[in-house]
Amino acid sequence: SRSTGIKISKIIPLFISAISWSAFQRTSSYSSRLKLSTSMAWSCSSSNNKGLVSNLENARIFQSSRVREAMLGVDRKHYCPSNPYQDSPQYIGYNVTISAPHMHAMCLDALADRLKPGARALDVGSGTGYLTACMAIMVGFSGKAVGVEHVPQLVEQSISNIKADGKEYLLSSESLVMIEGDGRKGIAQHGPYDAIHVGAAAPTIPQALIDQLKPGGRLIIPVGNIMQELLQIDKNPDGTINQKSITSVRYVPLTDLSQQVGK
Repeated sequence: SRSTGIKISKIIPLFISAISWSAFQRTSSYSSRLKLSTSMAWSCSSSNNKGLVSNLENARIFQSSRVREAMLGVDRKHYCPSNPYQDSPQYIGYNVTISAPHMHAMCLDALADRLKPGARALDVGSGTGYLTACMAIMVGFSGKAVGVEHVPQLVEQSISNIKADGKEYLLSSESLVMIEGDGRKGIAQHGPYDAIHVGAAAPTIPQALIDQLKPGGRLIIPVGNIMQELLQIDKNPDGTINQKSITSVRYVPLTDLSQQVGK
């Protein structure tokens, strides 16, 4: 999962995450349940993966035990080259950041009941592969998690990261697939999907992602330009959709590769 942007500095991601979390505290439907302060989100940082996950759980960022198992099973140090256990976004090159752990945990929790064994999941803007690997753990060998990333070097890096994390078996079993492509178009050949996550903000919801969402499936996506909402989109059995806002956020845009890398 990641946010992409035009000539983004290493400082901007910290600003983005701070806005995202303070807005989450103010407006989220989860806020009455969580009752967290901004300082609590930052205090989730740790010196190791187990401590990070424990802090996120104790702060009630997530509630699903399956999210805990997935995050414990995928060590961020293999996917985040600097400060992997700090609860803030980190720069990973190519004008891209990996999202803060609390955002990953929140999104996995929102998708947890769709990320069941045997389910199909799509991670748009898969970056270094972290969230896609978590999704693969949750859907198991009978399911499939697909990561789509338009920076070819990051696709290659994500595969190397997954192997370094001891998860090559997910790749060899094809329960985890990393693909180079424009995530706004989805990946139709592996759909339809029970769960779709998008890690950067679209001005509107891409129709291709709605089309590739299975009836009963759920899409989590930040939508908007300057003012953005993290939306939960549920597709009904008759193909209609229900939409609700989880929280106000500030992500950088889901954009063309040429705009992102400045070519």
